[in-house]
Amino acid sequence: MTTMLPVLRPMIRETLRSRWLLALVLGLVALGELLLRFGGGGPTTLVSLLDVALIVTPLAGLVVGTMQLHHGREMTELLLAQPVTRGRLFVVLYLGAALPLALALVIGLLAPFAWHGMLAGPGALRVLGLAATAGTLAFITTAIAFVIAMRVDDRVRALSVALVAWCITTILWDGLVLLVALLLGEHPIEVPLMLMLALNPVDVARVLLLLGSDAAALLGYTGAMLARLLGTATGRLALLATLALWILGPCLAARRVFQQKDF
Repeated sequence: MTTMLPVLRPMIRETLRSRWLLALVLGLVALGELLLRFGGGGPTTLVSLLDVALIVTPLAGLVVGTMQLHHGREMTELLLAQPVTRGRLFVVLYLGAALPLALALVIGLLAPFAWHGMLAGPGALRVLGLAATAGTLAFITTAIAFVIAMRVDDRVRALSVALVAWCITTILWDGLVLLVALLLGEHPIEVPLMLMLALNPVDVARVLLLLGSDAAALLGYTGAMLARLLGTATGRLALLATLALWILGPCLAARRVFQQKDF
């Protein structure tokens, strides 16, 4: 760990100075402030912020993670010449990309609630859950971005794959779920829908955060169907375990390719 810190600190410091990260924080703060002032600060405001987080977080994680690894290729080659194992270097690169993004999302989402004094009220847990959900998705999508960047050497193609993955997970997925439900007709659809839910971390995060709330109707077709099945403590633990697997799986896959890749 001590050999990783001298490399990790300047990487995180450099990323935190990025203009895109500052723009992300300011955009989330401004949006949260507008919603709290004109939306009343109720459950609708939280759902609106959740929708924004579920769109912006995967986009930022996939695109920035992919581009950061490609743009830093020369630096990666230089670090590989140092007395640092490839496994540790991969951890440094991953944390250097994921941690600043997660931190920016948490700050941007919590800041408006903090200066309105809403982090100590009855809805504080849901606000904190929203920030935690966005931070978790940042780690997941950055891990997936690293898999894409490791597998696709061409920068433009890698960016295209990342954008396609974002479009499918955030825009097209509910439509695919609805199509499957229609094709199954009268057959039991709970198991197929749960499998499709597990295949999309964005859907898992949405359902996990809004389970048991009055906004269940806004969960989308997947969440509305499965809320009654996953509303128990066991269901929530299963969703948390699924998110953990979505971090671990892509990270291990990207790490394996990184260790074998000829730079």
